[in-house]
Amino acid sequence: MVTVPAGEFLMGSEDPHAYPADGEGPQRTVYVDAFRIDACTVSNAQFARFAAETGYRTSTERIGWSFVFAGLLPDHFPPTRGVLNAPWWRQVEGADWRRPHGPHSSWEDLPDHPVVHVDWDDARAYCAWAGKRLPTEAEWERAARGGLHGKVFPWGDEFEPDGRPRMNVWQGDFPDRHPTADGWYGTCPVDAYEPNGFGLYNTTGNVWEWCEDAFSPSRAPGGQERVTKGGSYLCHASYCRRYRVAARQALFPDSATGNVGFRCAMDAT
Repeated sequence: MVTVPAGEFLMGSEDPHAYPADGEGPQRTVYVDAFRIDACTVSNAQFARFAAETGYRTSTERIGWSFVFAGLLPDHFPPTRGVLNAPWWRQVEGADWRRPHGPHSSWEDLPDHPVVHVDWDDARAYCAWAGKRLPTEAEWERAARGGLHGKVFPWGDEFEPDGRPRMNVWQGDFPDRHPTADGWYGTCPVDAYEPNGFGLYNTTGNVWEWCEDAFSPSRAPGGQERVTKGGSYLCHASYCRRYRVAARQALFPDSATGNVGFRCAMDAT
């Protein structure tokens, strides 16, 4: 874990790429007490230790299926039900954190990749076992910015400085062509790419990350949905510019897919 010092930062965004309907704005100054947060999202290997010690079964293990990105399924995989308006998601029987791409896969082939197919309750259960908690949205965004003020990404405003990928997002024509200039198709290791100014890895791209907060577009007391932050390996400018530190997404707490994970936090004391 790394310690993020107490201080003020500019939270939210009003830039042209912001999504006003998501409640990204108005940009405002927020004070956050000092806290500690994982440098990386929780990996498959870490979650496996938790499951082995506690016997915990995730929601997708209990119901027997989850949503997998179609591009990660083998060519011979039988047709499965898709998601309306998002046909790249396929309902796959037997997909869960242990088998992230379906029955033909295993977490043991991806031990240092982020655990996925975990819902909000699964993430909180792991945090409790580890003596930690989920970060608040303000804590998450403060940490994700790495000490920079008002910037779009953890490293600044330029998407790919010097033409070099800095995060794991979709790079071709979504969802059919992905040239993988960064070497990854799907998730990447939790410590891939360079860390931000606070020492955190992959705070944009790779996987969405659960926060403790209820979601509300107006940022008033929220409803049933929870905040996720950071974007994922499926984000692309053609349909989802949410691979920015200010971006936010609402998910119901029982949502679990192949591009959602989490990292833990705790009070500084």
